[in-house]
Amino acid sequence: MHLLAIDQGTTGTTCLIVNERHEVVARAYREFPQSYPQPGWVEHDPDAVWSSVTQTIKACLEAAPGVDIAAIGITNQRETTVVWERSTGDPIYPAIVWQCRRTHALCEELKARGLEADFRARTGLVLDPYFSGTKVRWILDHTGSQARAQAGDLAFGTIDSFLIHRLTAGRVHATDTTNASRTLLMNLESGAWDNWCLDQLNLPHEMLPEIRACDAYFGVTQGVPGLPDGLPIHGVLGDQQAALFGQACFARGDAKCTYGTGAFLLCNVGEQPIHSNNGLLATPAWNLGGTITYALEGSTFIAGAAVQWLRDELGLIERAPDIEALAASVEDADGVTFVPALAGLGAPHWRAEARGALFGLTRGTNRAHIARAVLDGIALQIVDLLDAMAADSGAPLQRLRVDGGAAANNLLMQIQSDLLKVVIDRPPMLEATGLGAALIAGLGAGVIPSIEALERRWSAERQFTPRRDDAWRQDQKARWLVATQSC
Repeated sequence: MHLLAIDQGTTGTTCLIVNERHEVVARAYREFPQSYPQPGWVEHDPDAVWSSVTQTIKACLEAAPGVDIAAIGITNQRETTVVWERSTGDPIYPAIVWQCRRTHALCEELKARGLEADFRARTGLVLDPYFSGTKVRWILDHTGSQARAQAGDLAFGTIDSFLIHRLTAGRVHATDTTNASRTLLMNLESGAWDNWCLDQLNLPHEMLPEIRACDAYFGVTQGVPGLPDGLPIHGVLGDQQAALFGQACFARGDAKCTYGTGAFLLCNVGEQPIHSNNGLLATPAWNLGGTITYALEGSTFIAGAAVQWLRDELGLIERAPDIEALAASVEDADGVTFVPALAGLGAPHWRAEARGALFGLTRGTNRAHIARAVLDGIALQIVDLLDAMAADSGAPLQRLRVDGGAAANNLLMQIQSDLLKVVIDRPPMLEATGLGAALIAGLGAGVIPSIEALERRWSAERQFTPRRDDAWRQDQKARWLVATQSC
């Protein structure tokens, strides 16, 4: 029996077919366009997202003809917001992407009303444009759709809900606990929609999806191009939680960092949430059969996207992987510091107004120094997250599991180990998000017997150990502090 995983990411969609030994037997990937209508705004065409999903499903099944699919798992870019007509399934506005900063003014207004502490206590989140709730409010306001939403004519969902709606021919409007928790609308402890939060944003309950456990049944496929009807959807969770699961971080204190478009550090904290005092987020790690496991999360908005910026906007490299050789051609960044605040600063700073910056440029600065500074900047963001996590948990992290496309960069991983002063474990499969979705689906469908069976299969392909001394580390952190305070 095989499992089909749909990993719908920020810049593209990956589809995987995984066998009973958790090996990938087929993989397909399709990018889709990004839209930046104004500075700080980011949008997707939901139909283009859907097209990328159907194309990757078709390509995967063609690459593995005759496979028997037991269940489908979905993982997705979180917070990205879609509002669509229930009757037609057509979006009423482009999807507002998690990186988009357009609701900054609304978040500041809510803060001025003294509501941030209550939102944080209820949801585990801060008031930031990152999250879905203010994006929904913006769409309804700017399309004049409040009355239609109250009448139940419109549906809101994060990308998982939108895909479930399309996969099931509109018969299921549902989400899972992890995606619901990223909306500013779900009560962290009850796992249900929070009426107080809905009231503050004037969002009608009628447009919300049903919240289900990650391993629940989410309906069956119908009318999907290239996909047989009747395949059950049995696993849904947000991409970072999927990566934590795919990395077998099942014990309290286990942590992973995913280096994708952004970089996301999550640590399993067990069956009781920990509310951060240091700028991190309290979030569900997963919900299995109604039992929620929680995590502390630190989110940075730009990681691999900074490498894409070097490639696409500055033209310093031809391909993203080229950055490793270019950055390794110099001993260090020669005093250059790069702050990857191209979409504001995320945790633990939460400064939506911050902008990316290069400091320390001289006449001798060359493209290799800038490439090296970009890798340093990606890694230094994670130092801030780990310091905050240690302060919240009371225990420094000893090891870190890594995944995501940028984790293939050996130089970046060595820089990260040096800056964190921890051992980094990298598994042979870096697509932990897709693997996590497949494994959750396998549990839900009864194909995988237990979490313990998954834990025994995890192994590291390579380890990175710290090589630098504390004096070097403190110098890097001191320059980083000055840079982040100045951008």
